[in-house]
Amino acid sequence: MTMVDHRMISGFDRVLFVVLFFILGIGVLSIYSMTGGVSSPGRTALYLKQIYWIILGFAAFLIMAWIDYREIARFAYPIYLLTLLFLVLVSLIGRTGMGAKRWLMIGSFSFQPSELAKIGILLALAKFFSEDSPKTGLGLKRLLFSGAILLLPSLFILKQPDLGTALSISTILLSMVFVMGLRSRFLIYFVLISGMISPFAGQFFWNNLKDYQKKRIVTFMNPMEDPTGTGYQVIQSKIAIGSGGFFGKGLFGATQSQLKFLPERHTDFIFSAFAEQWGFIGVSVLFILFFIVIFWGIEVATHSKDLLGSLIAVGIIGLISFYFFVNVGMTLGVMPVVGVPLPLVSYGGSAMVTTLAMLGLLFNIKVRRMIH
Repeated sequence: MTMVDHRMISGFDRVLFVVLFFILGIGVLSIYSMTGGVSSPGRTALYLKQIYWIILGFAAFLIMAWIDYREIARFAYPIYLLTLLFLVLVSLIGRTGMGAKRWLMIGSFSFQPSELAKIGILLALAKFFSEDSPKTGLGLKRLLFSGAILLLPSLFILKQPDLGTALSISTILLSMVFVMGLRSRFLIYFVLISGMISPFAGQFFWNNLKDYQKKRIVTFMNPMEDPTGTGYQVIQSKIAIGSGGFFGKGLFGATQSQLKFLPERHTDFIFSAFAEQWGFIGVSVLFILFFIVIFWGIEVATHSKDLLGSLIAVGIIGLISFYFFVNVGMTLGVMPVVGVPLPLVSYGGSAMVTTLAMLGLLFNIKVRRMIH
C-alpha cells in the first residue's frame, strides 16, 4: 500500500465535496419529506437509514481513495470472481422482494450483490484493456473476451430480474471501448454484422423478458393504453413534474407525492417528487450539480497518468451518467421504466455505498497523478 503524503492532502477537491454534500442533502431532505420523517414502531425512519448508508459510503470512499488504485487493480480478477460468487448465491439463497430475488442476507443485514458487481466488472475490464493495449485499436479477440467478462454477471443479474442494472453495466464496457477505439477494418465488419444479427438478438432479448417488463416497454410508447396499470407511474410522474411549475410547491406542499399518488416516490421516482417540490429552479440546480460531477470525472479520465486510471475513470463516469439520464428520462416518459435509481439521491443502501466507493476511486486517480 502506497503511503499518503502531503500532496494527497493538497489534492483535496473542496468543490467536489461541496457538490456531493448538496446532492446527498437533496436526497436526504427529499426522503424526509416523502416519508414525513416518521418511522413505524421498532423500525428506523428511512431518512435516518439513508444517513447511515451515506456514512458507510464515505467510509468506502476513503478506503478506495487511500489505497493506490493500481494496487486495487492487482486484485481485479479475484474481486470479479467474488462478485460472481455472490450473484450465484443470490440465485440460490437470495431474498425475494417485490417479485425479484436481488438481496443476500447476513443476519439482519441485507445487500445487493448486483451493485457490488459494478466495481468487480469495472476493475476487471480496466485491467484487461490496460494490459498489452494495442496502439491500432481493439480487434475481435479482445472485444470478445471483454464481452465475456460482461456477459457472465449480466446473465445472473437478468435472471433476478434486474433489467436496469444489466443495461447499466454495459455502459462500462461501451465507455472503455470508446476510449480504446476499434480497428477501422473491424469497425466496418462490426457494423455490418451487428446490422444482420440485431433482429435476431432483439427477438431473443424480448422473448426472455418478464411479462411486466414487456408491458413497461409497450407502455412507454403509449402510457394511456393502461392508465391505471403499467402506465400509472409515468402518468403520475409527469403530473408531479408539471405541477411543480417554475418555483415548486415547497418541501411539504407537493400534493402528488405527499398524498401518495406518485409510486416509488423515495426511490426510482424521487426526481419527480423533487421537481414537484422545487420546480424548474430546483431541477436546474440539480442538473448543474450532476454536470459538475460528470465533467470533473471526464477531466480526471483525460489527465490520468496511465491508461488504467483513464479506463477506470471513464467507466465510472459512463455508469453515473447512464443512471442520471435514464432515471430523469423515465420520469419524464421519454425512456422506458427500467427501475434505475437517481445516483446519490434515491433511497438505497447498496447503491449509495457503491457509488461513493467509485467516486473515491475517481478521487484516487486524480490525486495519484500528482504523486510520482
